[in-house]
Amino acid sequence: MSEKVRTMFADIAGDYDRINSVLSFGVHHAWRKKAVLESGAHEGDHVLDCATGTGDLAIAFKKTVGDPGYVMGTDFCAPMIESAPAKAAEEGLNIDFEVADAMNLPYEDNTFDIASIAFGIRNVDEPVTALKEMARAVKPGGRVVVLEFGQPKGLIKYPYELYSQHIMPAVGGLLSGNREAYTYLPRTSAAFPAGDKFLALMDESRAYESRRGVKLTGGIAWVYVGIVQ
Repeated sequence: MSEKVRTMFADIAGDYDRINSVLSFGVHHAWRKKAVLESGAHEGDHVLDCATGTGDLAIAFKKTVGDPGYVMGTDFCAPMIESAPAKAAEEGLNIDFEVADAMNLPYEDNTFDIASIAFGIRNVDEPVTALKEMARAVKPGGRVVVLEFGQPKGLIKYPYELYSQHIMPAVGGLLSGNREAYTYLPRTSAAFPAGDKFLALMDESRAYESRRGVKLTGGIAWVYVGIVQ
């Protein structure tokens, strides 16, 4: 995993939640709820959330799987995950968190019912390797769920590009003191494979018997779900 990316996230970790809510107008919470819904998670499931950051998706999954279920949240950047345990505890949720790399997960094969990653797979050095690793840790017939930015088309395309390429770096840089980070994030979003191109990466991993993509907010984000072989 790129040390540069790790350092960047460590620098913005303390402001990450606040700035995300400002820049997304809060819609990222709805996207995570949709990812949980599309995963088919139910009470009692065991979930591995990779690139969990401050724990938002792990928390959303725990609310669904309940006390009989189990959620492990991991991130390769220790400072990003520091606030996650207290954040879960404030909501009365018991979630385990630990530092781990999505490309080299320290879990046995066929351990979880679901593995997920939200807004993180574009930051790994080898996305196909991460897709294989998440599938390896999931039981056959289980699901791997990826929530990631896309590139919207049609009428929304140009306003979104203006916002992401100019307004987001300015506002994110002002609030965090790290303009480079909020230039990097929309730049990688614009370049990362989305829609059918991401589904092709899932096919390349040869880890899924089927996969599908669900477009969110006109293609600004996507949820991908793969059924593990």
